[in-house]
Amino acid sequence: MTSKKRVVVIGGGMAAARLAGQLSAAGALGTDKAGGAGGAAVDLTVVGEEPHAPYNRVLLAGVLAGRYAPEVIGLPAPPAARWLRGVRAVRLDRAERLVRCDDGSSLPYDTLVLATGSNPVLPPLRGLFPGGGHEPPRGVHPFRTLADCRALETAVRPGVRAVVVGGGLLGVSAARALAGRGVRTVLAHQGEHLMERHLDARASALLRGHLEGLGVEVHTECRVRGLLTAGSGGGAVARGVELADGYRLEAELVVLACGVRPRTGLARAAGLEVREGVVVDDELRTGDPRIHAVGDCAEHGGRVYGLAGAAQEQADALARVLLADRAVNSALGGALNSAAEGTAAGARSPAYTGTRALTRLTLAPPPSGPGSALDLAAFGETVPRAGDDVVRLADATRSVYRKVVVRGDRLVGGILLGDLGTVGALARAWEGGEPLPSAPLLHLLTNDGGL
Repeated sequence: MTSKKRVVVIGGGMAAARLAGQLSAAGALGTDKAGGAGGAAVDLTVVGEEPHAPYNRVLLAGVLAGRYAPEVIGLPAPPAARWLRGVRAVRLDRAERLVRCDDGSSLPYDTLVLATGSNPVLPPLRGLFPGGGHEPPRGVHPFRTLADCRALETAVRPGVRAVVVGGGLLGVSAARALAGRGVRTVLAHQGEHLMERHLDARASALLRGHLEGLGVEVHTECRVRGLLTAGSGGGAVARGVELADGYRLEAELVVLACGVRPRTGLARAAGLEVREGVVVDDELRTGDPRIHAVGDCAEHGGRVYGLAGAAQEQADALARVLLADRAVNSALGGALNSAAEGTAAGARSPAYTGTRALTRLTLAPPPSGPGSALDLAAFGETVPRAGDDVVRLADATRSVYRKVVVRGDRLVGGILLGDLGTVGALARAWEGGEPLPSAPLLHLLTNDGGL
């Protein structure tokens, strides 16, 4: 029995990279923050299906737009951790504490971390899987991974016609990126307005105007019901989409950006509690005390966040939990070293109590050609309750919109579009939950947030 704590992470994405980085910074993987030799307390193995090093998924639209090379969005992977790339975990053996992989290997663990992320939602479109197969027609692409992004890049050229299905954050980002590459882009969204989870109707109207000004044709309150294809079976090629009212949109590319769903198959098959995501407590622990879950696959307090910021906060909290473990702490000399202070140990509790998530999107101008940038941010409760105070400032000529919701003397939510000079102060006031100053509410929307 090794004296090191064997930690296996399933999933090689942002949450896994963050957890590995925190453990490495604390010296738990055998090196201290300055890179010197240290006693390893944790033997960390990360199993990732993707063949790439971990990368920042938030920046994929920038890669598609040609603003970043794929290697620019890469995340550091501590060399003291063992990274298995292109390997898929297929079964959890909880009795033997083993992870069975598709390459025939079995990985023993003392602690297992599920960071399996999420899968893109594929809508029930007629013709999505021709001939009863498992592959969509050529020209149909989900937009979730670096491989998806690269596949799209090879098909993108000026004048190509594309339909993006889904007008949420990811769909808007994809449509903007394609338009910036000279693609004749249509954005089809089933909801009443774009990004309805984050924006109200007025902010969405400004966003729509911005996209239309770049040549994106936007359709809302329309449902795509089927694909138009040429050929059959494995040789089928996309030729467009058909809407529920029978209207047809011709296109050589169809991009599916219809949201994501937590990947919970391994956990469910292993008998762990799964609702929308893998259910965890304040130590990110499942019903099995040796198994934790973080990131898009985890459900904490009845909520699956599906946001990069929440995944990073959960990874930070789990690092604190693991470093507070008696065996790990003992192997580190009886106390966490100075590198861990303030990051993993410090004065913070190991517990995770939830994330106050701010959603931010920058629609940068294309690398070449016309177009302007547009920034937006949304946080908290943007739909007011009875008795709430709402303050709005709007300037359609400059595509600026600001709205805050105040309940009593607390800021509970806001939407900012255009100039985001106030976002830092407003976000701090919201995150801190402190009483607002007695100045007029309009001051909340000045350049310094009035705070």
